[in-house]
Amino acid sequence: MNQTLIILLGPTGVGKTELSLRIAEYFHSPVISSDSRQLYKDLPVGTAAPTPAQMQRVKHYMVGTLELTDYYSAANFETDVLSLLNELYQTTPVVIMSGGSMMYIDAVCKGIDDIPTVTPDIRTAIYKQFEEEGLASILEELKEKDPVHYEEVDRMNYKRVIHAVEICRMTGKPYSSFRTNTRKERPFNIIKIGLTRSREELCERINRRVDQMINEGLLEEARKVYPFKQVNALNTVGYKELFHYLDGNWTFDFAVEKIKRNSRVYARKQMVWFKRDPEITWFHPADEAAIIKHLDGLFLSLPEIPM
Repeated sequence: MNQTLIILLGPTGVGKTELSLRIAEYFHSPVISSDSRQLYKDLPVGTAAPTPAQMQRVKHYMVGTLELTDYYSAANFETDVLSLLNELYQTTPVVIMSGGSMMYIDAVCKGIDDIPTVTPDIRTAIYKQFEEEGLASILEELKEKDPVHYEEVDRMNYKRVIHAVEICRMTGKPYSSFRTNTRKERPFNIIKIGLTRSREELCERINRRVDQMINEGLLEEARKVYPFKQVNALNTVGYKELFHYLDGNWTFDFAVEKIKRNSRVYARKQMVWFKRDPEITWFHPADEAAIIKHLDGLFLSLPEIPM
């Protein structure tokens, strides 16, 4: 069988984990997580990371490998996963990648522009500015230093605005000058399977999953990592709401409801992103037999990858 990466993607709470295990077992394949927060070893509950029992069923990679303070990006993920795939394809022709981090998936499939890594001193300074002054002054700096990207960027997404200004400060060049959007060729086949549910069904699952996380100790996990609450890894749904509770700003019940709401908002953003990709074939998670049949059929027509 030709070297193939099967990507199982979809919004948070749709049901990727269990299905990825069964598909991996069917193809005798390992699973690579493409969840940007499952990389951090201190966040198993809030990221719905694979359990020890699940990782015994199927070998997993890119789970629990980082400290909270470690810098990591989609570019790092691209490099690490391509290196990992090169090793895995020596012994197995099919690898499963499962998750919902849009930019991480795109980095592996299409490549990411070679943008310099931001130095810690620049990152610390700009986040201090953000905390003290808000986003307005940073947006003004972006408008001055890179008017092209200023017109393109989602100005409500502070992480993207900040990152662009970080690059401007560090290099003295516009962030947009590093963005070529050139798709890179990959030495393996890529099959994308998208999982989707009705809006009502997905919202109900998300609400139930948040309740389950609370029962499994999400508050205790948030309390444990609270001293690191300013690091980027914790700017994540589930933790930032509970930090408001731990700060004394919100009640616990209000924080939980905000987690549910923000999780639903994030799921909608994921679907908007994924729906732009014509390479994805969509299924309901319950259609396991149809997914397997689809994959088996595709393997008969995949081009041979030169060794």
